[in-house]
Amino acid sequence: MKKKQLKQDTVSSKRQARRARRFFHAAIVTAALCAALSSTALAADDPLTIVNNMSDFVFSCIRAIGIIVLGWGVVQVGMSIQSHDASQRTQGFLCLFGGLMIAFAKEILHIIGVS
Repeated sequence: MKKKQLKQDTVSSKRQARRARRFFHAAIVTAALCAALSSTALAADDPLTIVNNMSDFVFSCIRAIGIIVLGWGVVQVGMSIQSHDASQRTQGFLCLFGGLMIAFAKEILHIIGVS
């Protein structure tokens, strides 16, 4: 009985040692990759340039969402014309004009003098 218990203990200790080695190697590889793949971040000289770049990025994301909404509005209008459903047609036109407003939000804000 003791031999069987001793054998199980050695098997479990070997498993623990193997897991510890795997964890150690994974930590070493992770540290090496972090060191090798890091790069120096260079900031712009003018803080206003950073704000303008961020603004352009945000408005491009808003424009992409507006184009998606606009496309969905076109699909809804097309489906409403096919099925002769007035409420779906109204919803489609609202979605279509809402998508146009979202897609051209930057230009609309520029025209009214906000930005």
